[in-house]
Amino acid sequence: MNVIKNYAERLRDFTPNARLYLFFVVISGIGMGVYFLLFNFYALSLGFDEAILGRLITVGNLTALIVALPVGYLADLIGRRSSLLLSAMVLGVSVLGMVLWPREDLFYVFNVLIGISQSLMMVTMAPFLMENSGETERTYLFSFGQGLGMASAFVGNWVGGYLPTWIGRMRSVSETSDVAYGGSLTVVTVVFALSALPLLFLRRQRVSRADKAVFAPINFARKHPALLGKLISPLLITSIGAGMVMPFMNVFFRNVHNQPDPVIGSLFAWGSLAMGVGLLIAPPLAERFGKIELTVITQGLSIPFLILLGFAPLFWLSAAAYYIRLTLMNMTAPIYDTFVMEKVEASARATVASLAAMSWSFGWTVSPMVSGWMQVRYGFGPPFISTIILYTIAVFLLWAFFLSPKEQVSPIKVGD
Repeated sequence: MNVIKNYAERLRDFTPNARLYLFFVVISGIGMGVYFLLFNFYALSLGFDEAILGRLITVGNLTALIVALPVGYLADLIGRRSSLLLSAMVLGVSVLGMVLWPREDLFYVFNVLIGISQSLMMVTMAPFLMENSGETERTYLFSFGQGLGMASAFVGNWVGGYLPTWIGRMRSVSETSDVAYGGSLTVVTVVFALSALPLLFLRRQRVSRADKAVFAPINFARKHPALLGKLISPLLITSIGAGMVMPFMNVFFRNVHNQPDPVIGSLFAWGSLAMGVGLLIAPPLAERFGKIELTVITQGLSIPFLILLGFAPLFWLSAAAYYIRLTLMNMTAPIYDTFVMEKVEASARATVASLAAMSWSFGWTVSPMVSGWMQVRYGFGPPFISTIILYTIAVFLLWAFFLSPKEQVSPIKVGD
């Protein structure tokens, strides 16, 4: 009861800006749940193969990698509110563009815009949450925000599993046709437009000139290379592993286990809900065991279930492993984000958020293209083996860097 009471008190401490942001997360999360479930199927229905699909994913993430530092400065320059609004608008327009002009060359253009949108969102989110939370409720806000996003994705995944069927019947076409998938993605653009409404009521916050320094990222990397490597390298290695299989999980369950769209949609939906629950219970666990301790434990425990997910001969075993792995691996992601932001003073937060976004985008830039090539020639076995090895290395680095008594990470300044 004390845990529940403490949790409720932390939620009541959320600022008005934080609450509006959570409304945005709920609405946009539904749209993202539908989009991530159906985009691969839409591309395949147009005649693209997995290799092209991998290149499309790579283009978006390569863009996010390249523009991370510039959009980090842009986020400081125009403010968090404008950055979030711009990100939502660009994302909606890009998805609509792929529906209206379903050509391979234009798909690359729109995936570039999606990469810019995602990068802007990633570099804005953590500094925004830091600026709109106090020390006591901060971990709860980071986790609660991602937990709500996963719960919303549950709704989006579930609806997305049936949406092509409903639209296919309305248009008198097959539920797996490009018309059915394209109509479903049109609905997504409407949801993204609605998600921008709560952002219009955010109170603007001033950004000091010091936080807008153009060369702050370069100065930070030059003066704190060791610390930067410790904070970023586990995230980079994890992203390389994640990009090998995570963007293709819907294709994996269709091709390897022969499951239809509604089953895959339901699987993704319940997976999102399970991860959402994990994110919600993570803050009190982090208070008890420590942020990095909990991260190492949960991510380490997820690896055996990743093995079972990729190589189980039965669908129900693979599906069960998918739920458990998804929850364990991701429940501490906002905990680690909080840990990183707490070790960086305000003038360096956008910089570090940009560099973290770059490291994450790098893995998701290179890996999907390599994985798509592997899948066409060898199936899903090699991508899963690569992910298992990389996840193991990343967990070891977290333990080595932050759990040794000799390793101490202190708050830093760009000007130090």
